[in-house]
Amino acid sequence: MTQTIEAKYTTLRPLLDERARRLWAAVEARALGRGGIIRVAEATGLSRGTILAGLRELDTPAPPDEGRPPTGRLRRLGGGRKLLVDHDPDLLRDLEALVDPVTRGDPMSPLRWTCKSAAKLAEGLRTRGHAVGERTVNRLLHDLGYSLQGGRKTIEGKGHPDRDAQFRHINRRVKAFQRQGQPVVSVDAKEKELVGRYRNDGREWQAEGEPQEVKVHDFIDKDLGKAIPYGIDDLAADVGWVSVGVDHDTAEFAVESLRRWWRDMRSRAYPQAGRLLITADGGSSNGSRCRLWKSGLQRLADEIGRDISVCHFPPGTSKWDEIEHRMSCHITENWRGRPLVSREVVVNLIGCTTTKTGLEIEAELDGGSDPTGREVTDQQMEGLSIKRERFHGEWNYTIRPRQ
Repeated sequence: MTQTIEAKYTTLRPLLDERARRLWAAVEARALGRGGIIRVAEATGLSRGTILAGLRELDTPAPPDEGRPPTGRLRRLGGGRKLLVDHDPDLLRDLEALVDPVTRGDPMSPLRWTCKSAAKLAEGLRTRGHAVGERTVNRLLHDLGYSLQGGRKTIEGKGHPDRDAQFRHINRRVKAFQRQGQPVVSVDAKEKELVGRYRNDGREWQAEGEPQEVKVHDFIDKDLGKAIPYGIDDLAADVGWVSVGVDHDTAEFAVESLRRWWRDMRSRAYPQAGRLLITADGGSSNGSRCRLWKSGLQRLADEIGRDISVCHFPPGTSKWDEIEHRMSCHITENWRGRPLVSREVVVNLIGCTTTKTGLEIEAELDGGSDPTGREVTDQQMEGLSIKRERFHGEWNYTIRPRQ
């Protein structure tokens, strides 16, 4: 919200005189309601007194031409106090040195290790002999081209040298399976969600002044616990399936979700399926190094009598998984701002998620127990029927049914 007001003010400021800026800020503050004056003051650098004056003018507007010089100015040329920077030429230089101490100032500045709020910057300037307050710092920062900003996730870290080659390999495998009418699914566990009357990020339409009441503290409810949605996305049919667990996100839970999908969904979409291809990220419960994942897939392959092929995404690319962009984000959007008061609510909200492209999702509660700490021995691993591919066999392999 503050960034939106700041963007508006930056655009309109050159076009507005003093009075117009004051009235515009007052209108924005009134529209925001409680706390609006503080937000507008922080975003624009205008004082609270200025905004309050604008609110008083809105309540008792003056006649259109009263006190308005014909030129549109509010005061005669040369009127008003001189700007602080006019008689303190070092102010801007010291301010920029505090805002960016690495490139413009002392890299050992104390403000490098604290939040660079306007109040902190004003305090730092006062220790350097500048008589300046928080509101003036806000205004000067706007004049210098600074704005309030958060971090942006753009740095992926060092990529694996065969990253692109693995994605090309996955693409070839997926297309080959789809040409033959065989099922291809993308799997992933969504973030765990607290079940109960807790605040959920986002907003939804409610009667004005009647927001849904939620708990102040996010202490886990011992009876309801957490919901663990494990999603399975059919890349060709645009159909999703989610198993909602209530215990732990383990490899056994992941395989059980696949087992339920095969039982409930495969029979409808792929009645003649002879094999299955799974794309998954390289970590978590379905990771490429997880022995329990491979052991569970072996038991599933034995049960259904079909080959199960797996292609893992290379390290550092879990967010590239199709299911993240095709299904998980839409589930989050569908329940935004709504407390997940029970497990049934979680299942229903997931099952009612749709998209403009026609995505449909079915959801089912898995109330089973998934204890952690189980291990697979070397001897058990040797008994698995795994055929590893020549290209990165640790990422690409097929588990065949044992006779």
